[in-house]
Amino acid sequence: MTRIACLHTVDSNASVFDEALAATGLTGIHLHHTVRADLLAAAERQGRLTPEIAAETAALLRGLSAEADAVLLTCSTLGPAAEAAAPDAPVPILRVDEALATEAVKEGGRVVVLCAVETTVEPTRRLFEEAAARSTGATIEVRVVPQAWAAFKAGDRDRYRDLVAEAAGAARAEGAARVALAQASMAGAAARLPADTRPLTSPTVGLAAAVARAGA
Repeated sequence: MTRIACLHTVDSNASVFDEALAATGLTGIHLHHTVRADLLAAAERQGRLTPEIAAETAALLRGLSAEADAVLLTCSTLGPAAEAAAPDAPVPILRVDEALATEAVKEGGRVVVLCAVETTVEPTRRLFEEAAARSTGATIEVRVVPQAWAAFKAGDRDRYRDLVAEAAGAARAEGAARVALAQASMAGAAARLPADTRPLTSPTVGLAAAVARAGA
């Protein structure tokens, strides 16, 4: 049994990743979910990922690594903390959007990355631009979906997904080669679009990457 520890900052992401695991068809995988909504809330209050929040997150990730074969950080805002924690951990620590960025840029062209939370924009931009620089030189544009996070926090998940789906459809209509949804909580919006225009989402590719690294 391969053990993947997932650190979430949104309660509902636990079920998102359980569903993603089922969709991958992978077997022999156990997901252990830890939710720390306070870390994202603190970053939102500060308007960014501060060194203090990053350090607390990195320490938590290292702690989770003690009883896992790989650790997956599913919050895009906190993503850089995974990179900080990884060198000192006994098992791989990954940010879920790293595999998403690699997939999104592999064909080049203009890639539009959608975020719901403002604090996710800069960590996401850096991640995708670095992925593009390493491979195809894709042009990266990061956008915030207006009103989406307010709808999510109000518990209106249908409106949240509708707003994200509309933004993804608009980006494709404007000529984007690929559209990626930066946050794992946005994944449910993809199914609201036709199969040939669906945006890329992070849970499935992120989990597959974690399982591969755990096996390695």
